[in-house]
Amino acid sequence: MAKDSSDNTSAEMNIIGRGTVIDGNLRTDSNIRIDGKIKGKLICKHTLTIGEAGYVEGEVEAVNGIVSGKIKGKVNIMEKLVLHSKSSIIGDLKAKKLIIDEGAVFEGTSDMGIQPSGGSLKEHTAPNSDEVTKK
Repeated sequence: MAKDSSDNTSAEMNIIGRGTVIDGNLRTDSNIRIDGKIKGKLICKHTLTIGEAGYVEGEVEAVNGIVSGKIKGKVNIMEKLVLHSKSSIIGDLKAKKLIIDEGAVFEGTSDMGIQPSGGSLKEHTAPNSDEVTKK
C-alpha cells in the first residue's frame, strides 16, 4: 500500500537562500525559510521563517510565522506570528497570536481578531466610536 505523501509535508523544509531573488508568486504546502528576496505573493500552508537576510515585498499568508528579516506588505497569519528583535514589518498584519521582541519594528495596523468559522472578519467588526459613546 502506498503511503500518502501529504502526511509529511509539514516536516519538509523549502529554503530560498541568500542571493536568490524571486519576482512572482510562491506557494508551498510545507515549511519554508526565506534568506533571499521575494517580490510577490507568498502562501505557506505551514510555518514561514524569514531569516535576518530575508526580505519579502508583497502579500504574505501562512499558518505560523517567525520573522527575523523584513516584510513590506500585508501579512495574514492564521495562528502565531513572532517578530524577533532585528525584524521589520511595514504594512498591515492579522494574526491570532502576536509576539514582538524588543527592538523589532512594526509600522502599520494589527488585527488579532479571531476569525469565526463560516464567516468573514468583515462581518464581525467592532462598533465604531459613535456606537460606543451612545451606550
